[in-house]
Amino acid sequence: MNLSEFQNKDVVNMNDGKKIGNIMDCIIDPKTGNILSFVVEPFKGVFSFKGSQRVEIEFKNIIRIGEDVILIDYKV
Repeated sequence: MNLSEFQNKDVVNMNDGKKIGNIMDCIIDPKTGNILSFVVEPFKGVFSFKGSQRVEIEFKNIIRIGEDVILIDYKV
C-alpha cells in the first residue's frame, strides 16, 4: 500500500467516533523500515481554529485500516 492510498482515508477516533483528520505523512524507522507513526492534519471544519497543530498517531494505536476509514484508539 502506498502513502497516497492512506492519505485518501479519514482518520476516525474509535473512542468518540469523531473524525480526527487526514494522514499527511508517516514517520519510518530508518533501521527497520517499519512505520512508527502517522502525521495527521486535523479536520478543518467551519468552527476550527487557525494554526491547528498536526497530530502524530503511533502505529500501535491503529485499530483497523478499512477501505475508506482508518480507526484509531486515541485519547486526548
